[in-house]
Amino acid sequence: MTTAQIVLIGLFIYLGSIGSIVGNTLGWYNLGRPLVASFVVGCILGNVPAAMAVGIPLQIMYMGNVTPGGAVAWDLSYATYIGTAGALVFGRGMGTTELIGLAVVFAGVGGFVGQMMWNLSYALNLPLNRVAYKYAEAGEVKKMFIPNVVLGQLIGFLCRFIPAVIVLTSMTAASAQTDFASLIPGWLTTALGVFGGMMAALGMGIILSFLYKKQYHFVIFLAGFILVTYLKLSIMAVAVIAIITAVLYYVAASRKEAS
Repeated sequence: MTTAQIVLIGLFIYLGSIGSIVGNTLGWYNLGRPLVASFVVGCILGNVPAAMAVGIPLQIMYMGNVTPGGAVAWDLSYATYIGTAGALVFGRGMGTTELIGLAVVFAGVGGFVGQMMWNLSYALNLPLNRVAYKYAEAGEVKKMFIPNVVLGQLIGFLCRFIPAVIVLTSMTAASAQTDFASLIPGWLTTALGVFGGMMAALGMGIILSFLYKKQYHFVIFLAGFILVTYLKLSIMAVAVIAIITAVLYYVAASRKEAS
């Protein structure tokens, strides 16, 4: 990775956090999602197909990740950006299964670093409450943006951008000195790829458990599975068929209810 690529990925790791200047909607819930993050890394590193090949399993794996009460068990933004970047840097010439396994390894490293940075940022933000209270007691409402926006975002930037740049730079230096991927046994990357597939199946099962409202809804899912697996239709084609079916069902149900 070049210096510019490292800086860009580190910047998106910051923007993908909850407290980013672009807000929760565009930040944590878009740029911080594994699928979007993988696409961004693929664009930066010039290999979108490989990035999406590992991004889709990572998206499904972390689909069940929640942050109750602000507790961050795993940093999705850090995990995906670092995991995808690591897979693209060290996984040249690998198959899809091995590439996913490699992404899971680096995602674990990134997620752990991100978790530590979240806890550190929480601790560093505590004194800002005292600053905000002082402005509030003095009636200086116009200065409230200083602890909330300026200092808060500065802490978030330092806790996310700088560690990310350090990790990415270390990965780049290691890739230049030795073939890190060759140091990992083939059976391990294959096992991690299989594990990633199992986690993807678990994540899909969790999301489907929320989507099913009635038992016959499973038939709809099974129909889509058959269209993709046996009739070899693309996901886009199945999505168009699903939209057409949904519109026809809605029209028929509305007429029946009106009558």
